[in-house]
Amino acid sequence: MGSLFLQKGVLVWLFLFSLRFICGTTAQGTVFIDGKIAIGRIDKHFICATLDWWPPEKCDYGTCAWDHSSFLNLDLNNIIFLNAIKAFSPLKIRLGGTLQDKVIYQTEDHKQPCVSFVRNTTEMFSFTPGCLPLSRWDELNAFFNKSGASIIFGLNALYGRSVHPDGLSVGAWDPSNAESLIRYTVKKGYDIHGWELGNELSGSGVGTRVAADQYASDTIALDKIVQDAYKNSETKPLVLAPGGFFDEGWFREVVNKAGASFDVATHHIYNLGPGRDEHLLEKILDPSYLDGEADTFNKLQNILKTSDSSVVAWVGEAGGAYNSGRNHVTNAFAFSFWYLDQLGMSAAYDTKTYCRQTLIGGNYGLLNTTTFVPNPDYYSALLWHRLMGRNVLATSFSGTKKIRAYAHCAKQSQGITLLLINLDGNTTIHARVDFNGTMLHRRKHRHHHNHRKSSIKLPRSSKIASNTREEYHLTAKDGNLQSQTMLLNGNALIVDSSGNIPTFEPIYVNSTEAITVAPFSIVFVHIPYVLLPACS
Repeated sequence: MGSLFLQKGVLVWLFLFSLRFICGTTAQGTVFIDGKIAIGRIDKHFICATLDWWPPEKCDYGTCAWDHSSFLNLDLNNIIFLNAIKAFSPLKIRLGGTLQDKVIYQTEDHKQPCVSFVRNTTEMFSFTPGCLPLSRWDELNAFFNKSGASIIFGLNALYGRSVHPDGLSVGAWDPSNAESLIRYTVKKGYDIHGWELGNELSGSGVGTRVAADQYASDTIALDKIVQDAYKNSETKPLVLAPGGFFDEGWFREVVNKAGASFDVATHHIYNLGPGRDEHLLEKILDPSYLDGEADTFNKLQNILKTSDSSVVAWVGEAGGAYNSGRNHVTNAFAFSFWYLDQLGMSAAYDTKTYCRQTLIGGNYGLLNTTTFVPNPDYYSALLWHRLMGRNVLATSFSGTKKIRAYAHCAKQSQGITLLLINLDGNTTIHARVDFNGTMLHRRKHRHHHNHRKSSIKLPRSSKIASNTREEYHLTAKDGNLQSQTMLLNGNALIVDSSGNIPTFEPIYVNSTEAITVAPFSIVFVHIPYVLLPACS
């Protein structure tokens, strides 16, 4: 046992040693953290992912990337799929997407045949209306209960409307079909976290749009249905709206007119442009481009702060690059730069939950569409979920602009967790942490160990010295940003033969050491020995 421990220690020491001498330049930098007060507070379960309606015939730019990943045809018996969801305990899953407004729900009072989506290029979104069979709804809810998922369901907000040639949907929403599904769901005792009205109908819309005053009225109608359907239930699901792209005037009008009738304002993000864009990698690695989305977060936060409502903000769908993403970019290691930066930035603007497009499906899934094996972003999401606590700390980095820095109070433990993203492929950063004048309280040193060899990896059961931090270094296999294999502290993250999600083992580093951030790498750092007022 002793020799095994020694071997592990040597391997970790070699890993850290190699980080310091990677080819290229080195630079110093300082992470400034203001720990006096939290600047945001995320939901206990911040990470969310989506499942979509797209049939296998959905194709973009000559590529058909969806296969059987729709929640109408997804293999619910796949063990990797089950384990991937259970690892979050729970994972929020938003069921919805472009075709949701063309769905008819088969319910006990709906007698028409339940037909599938059929590709037809003359139709809006190139598909005829489709149907959700009650039997499939039962199967899905049995699976969600088994996996412990927390479900948000997007309702068919175009039901009963007519679409004018100019793209405006006119008339009030007919809630009868949705109400039947909601009441059936309540009767069966299925646990739904939230009901969301429509998909991408805000502002100028996608395919079609609904005027803000009409949408506000429809949201009020949905809230009345939910209140009545759940009047005998202990808990009431959230009402979410509008599930579309941010339009400042449109969102402000809906919040002002219907803010008392819904809980969450959801908006979508595809800020990198179309999946066919051959410059996606360049955008992902450009700090100024990444900064562009901050304007949306800021404006929505201001609308909610200045309203009389208690509505909070979620990102309801974010795939980065629209029309299914881009293979070997949005499902590769490089995309974790964009994704984790989005999680950090959105949380800093008090966004409560962030739903990634998709859990599976297209070229931007957290899981591979055909094998269900996790892509790199799955592991990024799971590490965030396990390490980043609810309270968000004001964080900045002094040095290169290529470092993105975010910090939260640690999750389920003392201290803080720091996230550092290095967008520079040539420079290793040695970062120190400065708490910006905050009065610090350090955990008392109750155990004394010799930590001159600061990088030795200790077993979980060992007593770790109180001046030791945990580090999780994420890099691409063979240094290839378009690799779909992620390394954690130099070891590939791979599902085992039984479909089990790998464990995350940190390396332990003495607090006197600077944090080493290798070129094109991501580091989560759990610092347990610093106790900040914002985390008390």
